[in-house]
Amino acid sequence: MKLLSLESDTRHTKTGLRDDPKFAAGRIAVIQYVTVAIFLFLISGFWDLQVRNPELYQGLAERNRIKSVPVIAARGKILDRDGRVIVDNHLSWSLLLSRETVKPEHLKAIADGLHLDYDDLLLQLKRYKGRPKYEPVIIKQELTPADIAFVESHSDPEFFPELELIHAERRLYPQNGFAAHVIGYTGEISESELDEPEFAKYETGSVIGKFGIEKQYNDTLMGVDGQREVVVDNRGRERQVLGIKEPVKGKDLELTLDLDLQTVAELTLEGRKGAIVALDPRNGEVLAMASRPTFDPNKFSVRIKSSDWKELLDNPDHPLLNRAIQAQFAPGSTFKPLMAIAGLEAGAIDDQFTIHCPGGATFYGHYYKCHEVDGTVSLHKGIVRSCDVYFYNVGNRLGIDQIAYYATQAGYGHASGVDLPNEASGVVPSSEWKIRNFRQKWYAGETISVSIGQGAVTVTPIQLARAIGGIAMGGVWYKPHLLKSAKPEPPHQLALNPENVAKVVSGMCGVVNEAGGTGVRAKLPGVEVCGKTGTAQLASNAFLKRGGKAGKDNAWFVGFLPPEHPEIVVAGLYEGGEKSYFTAALVRDVLKAYVDKKTRLGQSLLAGNKPAPAAPAAPVSPDLPKGTEPSTPGGERE
Repeated sequence: MKLLSLESDTRHTKTGLRDDPKFAAGRIAVIQYVTVAIFLFLISGFWDLQVRNPELYQGLAERNRIKSVPVIAARGKILDRDGRVIVDNHLSWSLLLSRETVKPEHLKAIADGLHLDYDDLLLQLKRYKGRPKYEPVIIKQELTPADIAFVESHSDPEFFPELELIHAERRLYPQNGFAAHVIGYTGEISESELDEPEFAKYETGSVIGKFGIEKQYNDTLMGVDGQREVVVDNRGRERQVLGIKEPVKGKDLELTLDLDLQTVAELTLEGRKGAIVALDPRNGEVLAMASRPTFDPNKFSVRIKSSDWKELLDNPDHPLLNRAIQAQFAPGSTFKPLMAIAGLEAGAIDDQFTIHCPGGATFYGHYYKCHEVDGTVSLHKGIVRSCDVYFYNVGNRLGIDQIAYYATQAGYGHASGVDLPNEASGVVPSSEWKIRNFRQKWYAGETISVSIGQGAVTVTPIQLARAIGGIAMGGVWYKPHLLKSAKPEPPHQLALNPENVAKVVSGMCGVVNEAGGTGVRAKLPGVEVCGKTGTAQLASNAFLKRGGKAGKDNAWFVGFLPPEHPEIVVAGLYEGGEKSYFTAALVRDVLKAYVDKKTRLGQSLLAGNKPAPAAPAAPVSPDLPKGTEPSTPGGERE
């Protein structure tokens, strides 16, 4: 009874509250406040939409209906001096990811389906964080048939509608790393590059030149992307093309390279470490530039795999090093023509100056060896036989600062200025150089080693070719260049006595064409080749005395033709080649290719070339098995 009484009281209480006028008024007030709040919210939204930001919301609405798809511009082709294509483009597929519609939970499946690294994909999207959402991201380029099949089978709105295929023209480089160090490669711009002033006009995702000619002339080769506007339905499917802004293709670039000479230079270096540079000393045009070992620039065309990049960096042979402009080594006896012209011009010697070579000589209490006993040696014989004792005396008479002066005039010790990035400068030692770098005085005994291209002096192959070509031209040194349309800059000139030049050139012709010359392996039938051999040890004598192990000597050769007014000069470096006659054979083949092409075109070498007696070329092939050395004819000591 008490329980029933309690329930009855509760019902009466609730009924009383509902009937209470104050309670009813409170409920009405709450409803009114909520209604007013909703109304104000709708009014403010309408105001923002229609009055304050109509363009913004109209654009957002339009983008729900109209979509812009980039049309990638093709880069300009790279051609040789005769208009033959070295670097072309090919049609490929790239994959866009819409950041407006992408669902984070889809990314892992997309990465797996396209064989992308998931963390790399997230990092790539993170780079676009500051960009407008409607800008898509190219997440993969150069799609394989399997990639295309995956995208087409998953492009339905039920799967990954954020993916879209687009056409793009991508780089197609020669196979087997042909001319890779000259051409270079392209790649996606990095974040650090975006912070540099020279890349201010590029955006995240841009593909730019990263190395070689591709980098040097990126602005010329790079085109301007176009755009395609299409109408899409609510599922993102394309219904109508509204308009196309055509892309602007990059400009083609014609180089000074000659594909015929370049091919021979590449083939002669196959399986070796080294470089070959061919120049026209009359204007500085680079006719050939090869460096080995090389790399495949096609792996870089968009984004190189981490494993491939690591393999290149860890390779002890440094395939990314352009040895033609970056390898800095002692030039050995190829430095002697510079010593000869310096001695003649400075008055330290004349062509009557002779010395006796008993196989070595003592200077400042130290004994310096020569290759062998040469007996009485004059300037001509000193160059032909490459007598060290003769040039020890020349250097001792000149002194280090006069050597440095003439070496610097010839282009040693500073970059040649060739239109490629990251050229090395080499070293020309002097008394001032040693004080600046080591806070020590220069000792006269150090000059003796420099006199034969050893000690602190280092050069690059392109410096050697330019220096010797300029001496043969009578003291005229043009800046090397690869762009054919480039107007040659005024050359650096030094007024050399023509008689002195003729004496040095005569000695260099004897190196190749006279019995006992150290470079007879460069001899060609029917044409007079001039040149100079050189071998340079990689370890100092002091290091060897302390028990250090010496690597195989570097082998150099530089040759030119014809003797008067030379048209071509070729410098070759064979790292660890030991004997310079190996390199002489490599250079000979490039010179022969030049002569053969002129003959084929019905052109002749300049007047004044005195043909040497026709004789078969020396029986040395650049295809000799590694470690095989032919018997050395008399006089081939380097």
